[in-house]
Amino acid sequence: MIGDLAAFVRARFVEELEKAHFAGNVVVTQPESFGVEPEDAAKHARFSVAAAEARLVLLDDTVVPYLGTTGPSGRNAEFQLRLLAAPFVEHPEYPHDEGSAGRDGSPA
Repeated sequence: MIGDLAAFVRARFVEELEKAHFAGNVVVTQPESFGVEPEDAAKHARFSVAAAEARLVLLDDTVVPYLGTTGPSGRNAEFQLRLLAAPFVEHPEYPHDEGSAGRDGSPA
């Protein structure tokens, strides 16, 4: 389950990075359509891409390597993964734990 959840979260983060690149390109090339200054559009685009990249690095470098390890680091990694996955709990492909999929408010 945890491996499936990690792959699911990574796929969502990759999608968010692709969306940030696309949206950034649109806003930077057509800032007048959005009523923003070109400099502001470029700054926002860079921020959106950097934020999406940071989530991927967080997942890949500080969570995934510790998943399945024993002790506090493994428990912490699983907890962090579940926190990163929480915004996507209603996604149709979210890999719910057995028995938790039908419970309201369950992020698992």
